[in-house]
Amino acid sequence: MRESIRRWLSSLGGPSATPLTLDRRRIFVLPTAAGAAFGCALIAMLLTAINYTLSLGFALVFLLAGLGQVTLLHTFRNLLALRVRCGTPEPVFAGQPARFPLWLDNDTARTRPALLLSMPGAGDSTVTVEAGQHARIMLALPTTQRGWLRPSRVTLSTRYPLGLIRAWSYAQPDQRCLVHARPETGRPPLPQTGGGQAGARRAHDGGEEFARLRTHRAADSPRHVAWKAWARSPDSPLLTKQFEGNEAGELWLDFAQLPDALSLEHKLSRLTGWALDAEAAGLRYGLVLPGTRLPPASGATHRAHVLRAIALHGLAS
Repeated sequence: MRESIRRWLSSLGGPSATPLTLDRRRIFVLPTAAGAAFGCALIAMLLTAINYTLSLGFALVFLLAGLGQVTLLHTFRNLLALRVRCGTPEPVFAGQPARFPLWLDNDTARTRPALLLSMPGAGDSTVTVEAGQHARIMLALPTTQRGWLRPSRVTLSTRYPLGLIRAWSYAQPDQRCLVHARPETGRPPLPQTGGGQAGARRAHDGGEEFARLRTHRAADSPRHVAWKAWARSPDSPLLTKQFEGNEAGELWLDFAQLPDALSLEHKLSRLTGWALDAEAAGLRYGLVLPGTRLPPASGATHRAHVLRAIALHGLAS
């Protein structure tokens, strides 16, 4: 019943999708426990003043009642005209927290102190937005499985200034975070490339030109090591020759070549780990999944495409 009431309240004043400006129809106010006790105390004081005809008692009750009304106004104004907008979350791997950025814009000439943002499953965040400024808040949600993760409804509330009144509003962030499959730990080495070497480049046949020397990596072929340069300076680190051209061996990450005994998630976890290893080794690698084929390439953009295809494999669009 409580959740139904919250959904009904969030629908008042129109859709709550971000970007959203909080107007008077979207802000709700109720007394807190301290505010309810304050009101009961005022009623008791008023009855006592009436019973004993105490002029100073009436003055004190009306003064405190006026203070309560002013508190109500300031609590309401602390949210009024705030603008909520969302940013783009960065992809994460399953098991890592997904961080959803939210922005609070304060275009008015007054400071908005003690604002509380909360989301089911995420920790609460308190922020103060200065006059004419904006504030960025990161709400973190735990992740357990691959695919798209959408945040729940966000509650923005405040009890400023005296804690007697709680004002709150709802916003639904229009964002989603891509959760990659968790890389397999203790995974086997990379499969063989087209040149027959495990996770290494094919030997060049002379059709490519020498480009430069770079620091040697463990996955580099021994044929590409600059042995002459190392012989002249045995104490110096190993260097590897880099060539320009298109004759490099191509590494294929093929779903069908994985053992049948592995589960679907285990296979995708291994492919994710191999994609990270191939990118770290500077290899050109492609991906083959049922219904999906990505040609060999390298670089951050290709890595993102490969990890995305693995993360969304078999999931409803």
